[in-house]
Amino acid sequence: MVNQKILKLDNVSAEVKLILHLLKQKSHEDTIENLEKLLGDINWTLFIDQVKHHRVYPVLFPILNKCTHQLIPPFVIQRLRMDYQRNIFYMLQISAEMERINRVLSEENIRVLFLKGPIIAHDLYGDISLRTSCDLDFLIPINELDKVEQTLLKHGYLKDDYIRTILDDWKWRHHHVTYFHPKTKTKLEVHWRLNPGPGFEPSFEELWQTKKQSDLTTSPVYFLGREHLFLFLVTHGSRHGWSRLRWLLDIHQIIEKAPNWKKVYNLLKKYHLEHIGAQALILNHTLLNSNIDSTHPYFFKNSKSGYRLAQDAIFYLERMVNLHTDPVPFEVSKFHKQHLFSLMSLRQKILFLLSTLHPYPEDAEKMPLPKSLHLLYFPLRPFLWAWRKKSKQALS
Repeated sequence: MVNQKILKLDNVSAEVKLILHLLKQKSHEDTIENLEKLLGDINWTLFIDQVKHHRVYPVLFPILNKCTHQLIPPFVIQRLRMDYQRNIFYMLQISAEMERINRVLSEENIRVLFLKGPIIAHDLYGDISLRTSCDLDFLIPINELDKVEQTLLKHGYLKDDYIRTILDDWKWRHHHVTYFHPKTKTKLEVHWRLNPGPGFEPSFEELWQTKKQSDLTTSPVYFLGREHLFLFLVTHGSRHGWSRLRWLLDIHQIIEKAPNWKKVYNLLKKYHLEHIGAQALILNHTLLNSNIDSTHPYFFKNSKSGYRLAQDAIFYLERMVNLHTDPVPFEVSKFHKQHLFSLMSLRQKILFLLSTLHPYPEDAEKMPLPKSLHLLYFPLRPFLWAWRKKSKQALS
């Protein structure tokens, strides 16, 4: 067993600690055993809020439903039962829509790789009811974006045109665009990158070569191979500070599936992400009792940065952080900005700092120029940045 440091969880709430206790056990019997001593200080309304925030009620409800009502208040079971049943119907609905969208795009000869959603729930958990999904994420080659957009618009989807861009920086600064169907209430995230840039990541062709075909659907639907799926999920989870336990639970399920860890490590090394892989494994071992013995020859030779990043992620567990709901509290926003920078390798930090020399859409808003003169924003960038900063200070 690799020599482990202990993560500090002193400021994590009793409600989150109870959730972790319920998730980390190997069986329902182990979960219920010695449960009473954890229940003394539980605010059950806050417990429900935390369970919903972390999107783990599909896994927790079957466990808690086996407990006696003397241990768990009946209203808690009832609330989680409602969420559990609602999720079953929604996952069935979104599974059907996933297959329909895949078929529609396949008819246009567009290759599609689904990244998350019911296809991942089925592959990792063996049951689509055990994971939540609020939208469908899929990856396509960047040169097919216009064709995909026309196809989706033809089938009733509306584009959320929120991306501001200048000199085509959307291609590397952003990674997906969103579509919404007003009748089915389905949200699609169409990716041309796995994560926002700048950064190093596999090409679509590399991912397509190692794809897997799902047996959830009647027609062929493809998703990421196990090793690339690990890479995607750890980069996605770390970028969000592991602020939802469901993302760590996904990693736990992959660990249980025993991927080829040598291939996983070589992938992460190729894209300068070894420290992020170590962060995810340390968090899973500490919080969910995941068995990482087979992984440590690859990940824990130099794990100091992994432990530091794992401890940083506890910040998000100590709070109910939702990075997509504005306004994000200043304390959280400031910490998250620093954490994102700390996740970068030295090479990634250099690339990121160089990318700040590229004009931003805000530059064009501050000093509008004809499109034919947009290249002038490169030499003007330092002056426009200073101008905007001075304007913000004056407003403050």
